[in-house]
Amino acid sequence: MIQPTSSVASWWRQLTDRARLLLAGKAALAAAIAWVSAPYVPFADEQYSYYAPLGVLVTMYPTVAASAKSGVQAILGLALGIALGVSGVTLVLWGVPAVIAMALIIGVGVALGGVRALGAGREWVAVAALFVMLLSGRDVDGYSLSYLITMAWGVLVGVVVNLVIVPPLYLKRADAQLSVLRDALRGALVEVADEIEQRSVDAAVLVASAEPLSGLLREVDSEVRSAQESSRANPRARRHRGEQRSNDRRLRSLERMAFHAQNLIDVLARLAESGVVFTDADTRRYCAASVRSCADLIASFDGTEAAEEQRQTAEQMLTEYLDALGREEGGHITYRSDRWTAGLSLRRIIDASMPFSGAEQT
Repeated sequence: MIQPTSSVASWWRQLTDRARLLLAGKAALAAAIAWVSAPYVPFADEQYSYYAPLGVLVTMYPTVAASAKSGVQAILGLALGIALGVSGVTLVLWGVPAVIAMALIIGVGVALGGVRALGAGREWVAVAALFVMLLSGRDVDGYSLSYLITMAWGVLVGVVVNLVIVPPLYLKRADAQLSVLRDALRGALVEVADEIEQRSVDAAVLVASAEPLSGLLREVDSEVRSAQESSRANPRARRHRGEQRSNDRRLRSLERMAFHAQNLIDVLARLAESGVVFTDADTRRYCAASVRSCADLIASFDGTEAAEEQRQTAEQMLTEYLDALGREEGGHITYRSDRWTAGLSLRRIIDASMPFSGAEQT
């Protein structure tokens, strides 16, 4: 059950988010500029100036690229809708009952809204058609042209304001989220190492340690994609190319690490459910040490000399674990293969760190 206090706190954080407040300020400014300037737009009737702020709203997205894209899509959707609306008016002039003509254009408009290529313009097809039928009166051509041009002017103003006034760049936010993922992954492996060191390994504890990772991976992936999008058509991004490349590399490496960490946890949980994790105390100890060294490697995941030293330590701990496995005798073949599979997962975690260690630095 969601606690009211936590919901209020979450809402407050979202409402006071600096990026959102900046977007709100820019939207307000752009709407005001569009409304005041709309009467001077050629071929547009002054009485329809209120459509200009609406054009701003349909295009005011957090990133410049998204603003431009959504604006173009909205204009395409409007153009289709206006054409539909004119067709509806024509049907009425031909003697078709108005209610039937309206139903037809709404049905076609909603159907056209299923065209994914229209993007943000999908929702405007039926709306624009309905506006033309209901609000154009006797001046269908004048209303339609003013509607389209005034909305397009609002879109243009919105894109320009978003571009000129502190165009958003979310690279630092993505970097912070990547650090959150790194710390969560390290924490999960530390929990696994702690559990392995116990005489009785609880499979539920192992599984629980990996549960937050999947959701966090999706959130971080979305944040990095937003940062990439914010860099497109953004003049501020030119000075931050290195940060963008670093974020991309970190995400790819952490995704691979998380994947193999989850495989490691799955294998160890399966062994724990069987009641036989390790038959030898030394093997158990070396496995825990190897997992812990991988956790420390993730913690030093920054490409420094310390990271390379930690990678070498993780390599050594893994070698000792594999050597201990080679000395094991007897035991069920399935359980022995699972313990080797755990070693392979640890190997892959170490490999995924190489782009940020001296092993692949250029």
